[in-house]
Amino acid sequence: MAYDFLVPVQDKVLAHCELLPPQALGKNIYKHTAKKGLPVLAIATIAIFGVNESRNAFEKKPAPLDVSGIRLQLYKLMLGNWNSSIVDLGDIEEGETVEDTYFVVKEVVAGLLEENIIPIVIGATQDITYPTYRAFDGIKNRVNLVSVDSKFDFGGDEELISSNSYMSKIITDKPNNLFNFSNLGYQSYFNAQEEIDLMERLFFDAHRLGEVISDITLAEPILRNANIVSLDARAIKASEIGGADNFSPNGFTGREICAIARYAGISDNLSVFGIYEVENSVQSFQLIAQIIWYFIEGCNFRIKESPGIDNESFTKFIVPVEEEEFVFYKSNVTTRWWVEVPSIIDAHNKINTPALLPCTEKDYLEACDQNIPERWFKAYKKGFN
Repeated sequence: MAYDFLVPVQDKVLAHCELLPPQALGKNIYKHTAKKGLPVLAIATIAIFGVNESRNAFEKKPAPLDVSGIRLQLYKLMLGNWNSSIVDLGDIEEGETVEDTYFVVKEVVAGLLEENIIPIVIGATQDITYPTYRAFDGIKNRVNLVSVDSKFDFGGDEELISSNSYMSKIITDKPNNLFNFSNLGYQSYFNAQEEIDLMERLFFDAHRLGEVISDITLAEPILRNANIVSLDARAIKASEIGGADNFSPNGFTGREICAIARYAGISDNLSVFGIYEVENSVQSFQLIAQIIWYFIEGCNFRIKESPGIDNESFTKFIVPVEEEEFVFYKSNVTTRWWVEVPSIIDAHNKINTPALLPCTEKDYLEACDQNIPERWFKAYKKGFN
């Protein structure tokens, strides 16, 4: 069984936990230890584990990722007003080959998904996103992936999978379960024009760093529709992470990246949250720990709502634009917005009712100004592919 390959949490972390106050996370997480073995998964809602695999790193790592350093910072944080039961499964070490590591990651994530447990994956390199995506095989046919990254990571046609080219593998590999890919925070000077054009041709969503940080709430509807979030720590500005060589002076601030993590947690569609390319430094570990804290916080404030299920809690707006009639819904509870997209038809949807696409009030106002929202247009075109 794949869980047999998980290495227990290190003794130094467990010893550190003994010194923590009872309100600390470390005192309230069920841990995989050498003495007691794996925690009982039947009680868990969130599972944390590390992946110490970096052989496919585009820029070779000078040292293995110190996941224990992240745990030391995470365990010190105080427990929120949460109902989640959290387990720490330990780490997956390098297999004999990279493919062996991928297989174990895929099996562990798939096992957690089948138990309705949300995995938080802490990986050395972002190519670990690929096996977490493959974990949905046989579980979900249409997967929405959101990458928080300064690059699209398509790579060249001849390039083997690496932390800079894993998305090409996801797009081309069979079975192709990817329905939509969205990027949050790309920086134009890191991406070839051909990659930007490819995003347009495939009707994928790409949002520049400046666009997102000017209004961080724009990230919410994108994350609301995600099944997987892959966060590249190099999307964070260097000064926030400790001034590492491979990080850019431009990027998200600590506050912005934590807001994004909270939005990801609130999404009741999100099943896997991955954090990759972490730098080995105390400041980096502190920020990653806080990102995880905010994600868990978001998970505990999830509200399952859908206009098609409970119309009394929604206000419906009908906006005629040219030959189209846009139907928007606004939640009276959370003030979140949705828009109907008639072309996205679920294979099991016998009555062909329109799909509901998360959107913003800005999309509604654009429609009121007789402009077709770009978000709606891309989803509409994708429905015919």
